[in-house]
Amino acid sequence: MKLLIGVLAGLCAFGQAAAEANKSYQSEDGRKRMVETLTGEHRDARQKPKELIAALGVKPGMRVADVGTGPGYLVPFLCQAVTASGMVYAEDIFPDFLAKAKERAAANGCGQAQFVLGDAKSPKLTPNTVDLILILDAYHHFDYPESMLAGIRAALRAGGRLAIVDYYKRRGAMSNPNPDFAISHIRLDDAAVVKEVEANGFKLVSNQPFLPGSQYMAVFEKR
Repeated sequence: MKLLIGVLAGLCAFGQAAAEANKSYQSEDGRKRMVETLTGEHRDARQKPKELIAALGVKPGMRVADVGTGPGYLVPFLCQAVTASGMVYAEDIFPDFLAKAKERAAANGCGQAQFVLGDAKSPKLTPNTVDLILILDAYHHFDYPESMLAGIRAALRAGGRLAIVDYYKRRGAMSNPNPDFAISHIRLDDAAVVKEVEANGFKLVSNQPFLPGSQYMAVFEKR
């Protein structure tokens, strides 16, 4: 019996690791409610998208993928940074989120944006095509991080980088009436994220606070 329990626990470890964090995204109504939260203008002051893109060194002509784009909050900012000579790949696993991302891109003149329907185990990006993959507030939603990281690694060109910007798994890290919300919602704190990513073919370049007390920015290159 103990052996069976151990096997089942091991299987769960490779199963839906982020089931708790993903509850509100499992229905179309839930995702509709999230659109305003994820794309409202109020988010700019909190998320600091222009400062984020500058910190990542996004330049004209780059090919950048926004994995877990949701309704495409970052897409206009990325399009502006890479200019018409670059490319932005907006990836998500929900068609309704991608439809909203397309609307947002069109409203902001992002003609160089392409939209990719991935799934829970793969971003479905073309191998060896991307200079930078950014995962903003989405890594903690990965149900199958090992599989996703394999697909992300394959999509990066030689010298390409992966940037994870996410919340700390700490009290008060997220703007929620419950100060302990981040502790239950976020799967791993930054040190554990670094360990997990490095175990899947990446080397840490830097890990530093982005929004002090709230978010970190961990940048990796593929090995």
